[in-house]
Amino acid sequence: MRATARGWTAVWLVVMALVQAAAFLAVWRVAVHTEIGQWVDTAALTGNRIGQDRIDGPVDKLLNAMSVVSLLAATAMIGFIALIRGRIALAITATLLIAGANVSTQLLKYGLNRPDYGLDPERAAVGNSLPSGHTTVAASVAIALVLVLPAKVRAVGAFLAAAYAAAAGVATLSAGWHRPSDAVAAYLVVGVWAALAGLVLLVTQREQAQVAPGDAHRLAALLLGAAGVLALVVSMLALSWLVDLRGTGPDELSRRPLFVAYAGSAAGIAGTMAVVMALVLIVVHRLVPRVKG
Repeated sequence: MRATARGWTAVWLVVMALVQAAAFLAVWRVAVHTEIGQWVDTAALTGNRIGQDRIDGPVDKLLNAMSVVSLLAATAMIGFIALIRGRIALAITATLLIAGANVSTQLLKYGLNRPDYGLDPERAAVGNSLPSGHTTVAASVAIALVLVLPAKVRAVGAFLAAAYAAAAGVATLSAGWHRPSDAVAAYLVVGVWAALAGLVLLVTQREQAQVAPGDAHRLAALLLGAAGVLALVVSMLALSWLVDLRGTGPDELSRRPLFVAYAGSAAGIAGTMAVVMALVLIVVHRLVPRVKG
């Protein structure tokens, strides 16, 4: 029965990795290689100026706190939590998750091409910015933390970590550092690495491992997933309404469509992170089970 359960868990992780990789390709293809995708991204980025004066301070503090030093410190803390629980393989895997996701993001950012359709001349010289490095840092640390936390506090940790990672993604949009698709793509990169990390944990799982049904956080995962799907639906409805105005340049849009573009994109960013975290929370009790004795 244990082998069967582990087999189905492996299938789930493989499907999770493939679905999120396909979603990443779809986001990249639509947002970067189509005119309408670039137009929506630029409209959302232009809309960030609405109320920007009020949130500049908190946004700058959140983003500026994400440095190489802070990433190393967070990784060390996560590894320490796993080690004091006696989980050496978990400490190594969580560290590899963070490192792999962030290295992949940098390689993709500099390796992917972004055609210029003349929709965003101010940032044309910058080139491709997908995926977002800052968002990847936040999301990879958030998911790695959920993996190493004890089961009793894992659900609460998942909500707080997802909120932090979602706030970081929206902050990159609010600060004008990244387009919405950059943040969404970053979450999907981390989601793929989370699935791969899960497969590693299954391979290294001890024979004494016991999957306890009480450690499953089904309600928390359901709430996160439902909230994420709802946010994504709101985002799609908002952006669908916005598409009717695609003949107008982003700089020429009035306040209302700019706000819809910004708010709808922010909902899509937060919704994606919630869904990715829910997918991890569904299966984490099988990846980090209890150990006899």
